Amino acid sequence: MLYQFGINSHELSWVSWTMLILLTILLFLADYLANLHFVDKAGGSKWGMRAATIGLIVGSFVIPPFGVIIVPFVLVLITELVQKKTLQDSLKVAVATLIAFLSGTFAKAVIQLIMIVVFVLDVIF
Repeated sequence: MLYQFGINSHELSWVSWTMLILLTILLFLADYLANLHFVDKAGGSKWGMRAATIGLIVGSFVIPPFGVIIVPFVLVLITELVQKKTLQDSLKVAVATLIAFLSGTFAKAVIQLIMIVVFVLDVIF
């Protein structure tokens, strides 16, 4: 948007804008779906998923950059233990939350790389 409104408003085509909007939507879905898949597969509860989301938000401010990994892990572990799950089951869900975060981050990096390529190709050609 900075390029469109600040540098050259006639450079980007509607095809690029459409692709970038769709990829942005996919970017948000990638993180949500990765979290949903891994936590659900590990037997995590709805409260565990909520704790992971809260942990990501809080963790990004508490101990940057490691807070987004540590805080959700700890919150999910505690949440699952409070719900009377065994330590082993709670650890399984907490590790699944960690894997979901890392998978979602990888997917977002790939999508963002595609977005950069789309932008650069449209500006150059």
